[in-house]
Amino acid sequence: MIDLKAARNDPDAYRAALARKGAGDAFDALLAADERWRTLVPQLDELRGKTKLKGKPSPEQLAELQQVKEQLRTAEEEYAAAEAARDELALRVPNLPHPDIPDGSTEDDVEEVRRVGEPGAAEGAREHVDVGRFDMERAARMSGSRFGYWIGDTARLSLALYAFALERLAAKGFVTVLPPVLVREGALIGTGAFPSDEVNVYELPDDGLYLAGTAEIPLASLHAGEILDAAELPLRYVAFSPCFRREAGAAGRDTRGMIRVHQFNKVEQFSLTRPDDSWDEHEQLLANTEELVQELGLPYRVVILPAGDISTAAAKTYDVEIWFPSQGRYRETASISNTTDFQARRLGIRWRGEHGPEPLHTLNGTAVVDRMALAILENLQGDVPDVLREFGAPARIEP
Repeated sequence: MIDLKAARNDPDAYRAALARKGAGDAFDALLAADERWRTLVPQLDELRGKTKLKGKPSPEQLAELQQVKEQLRTAEEEYAAAEAARDELALRVPNLPHPDIPDGSTEDDVEEVRRVGEPGAAEGAREHVDVGRFDMERAARMSGSRFGYWIGDTARLSLALYAFALERLAAKGFVTVLPPVLVREGALIGTGAFPSDEVNVYELPDDGLYLAGTAEIPLASLHAGEILDAAELPLRYVAFSPCFRREAGAAGRDTRGMIRVHQFNKVEQFSLTRPDDSWDEHEQLLANTEELVQELGLPYRVVILPAGDISTAAAKTYDVEIWFPSQGRYRETASISNTTDFQARRLGIRWRGEHGPEPLHTLNGTAVVDRMALAILENLQGDVPDVLREFGAPARIEP
């Protein structure tokens, strides 16, 4: 959540920044609720002070004390309700966007940073479903639409891709993690996925658990409630996990093939850093992803997402978009975000600095994802990058 004390001190600047994310009204509602809560604090203190009598009270004082206690009970109820209302509204206010990112909310508003590699011709390019071996028809009979089987050498290609990314990042000092994919509500609230993205999360109501849409969620919760020593930072993790999204609102979009499905696999980077180091760390996570894509020999571009299109938690997000010849365009295959202290405040993760414990910064970034395997199939039309051969991929993919 945002730093409410800082927001009170400079409300105009916070309102202007949050309006870029479409959250100006939500911020005003939070400030109003906060002001209501703060006006009740001195009233509550005054009533509590009146309950402390010295010596043996007279009958008149006892009668007055009874009235004060009744007023105090009412005031405590009002205080609790005001605090709950403030806290609920605080969860709906997103992180402030970085001042340098573009305005807007659509893919046309992105800021292109660079292009690497030469995009292949769209003419004659086969789609990934025609190059690799997938079975979406049988998957649909079993699980419904937007599911698919990866079969044979196509499955081996994807497994090699994950192993390749895990090995490269382990060599850079990232600690490998296989996290739980079932999480409690607190983990989703802590990362900002709730309440902003509830419609896309699968729930198991009988168990009070949810299927995580990214390993970022369990990784962020790994140190929830802890105070970390400065010498420990940065902490860097890389995790492999299946991911689940309901894709609410995606009806009619990417209905052919495996581009937009409900279940996919991903290798995710996650860092916890000192605040002064987080922007350098953001660039490093981006560089890690670019190195992987370059080793795979895939043409791509890097863009900065506009303020209205980044997540609730993010202050700045880079997307790495790989060229898909069959579509004649770049498609998002990795997102790398700095969430500054937003998630740390929600999850209670702090570091012990010179001025005592304070929130640290968290960052996350896709290393590889299933969609990259699809890009390999389309760009190389069945050939497999040599770098994946040592991780168990076949020399060539046949449908």
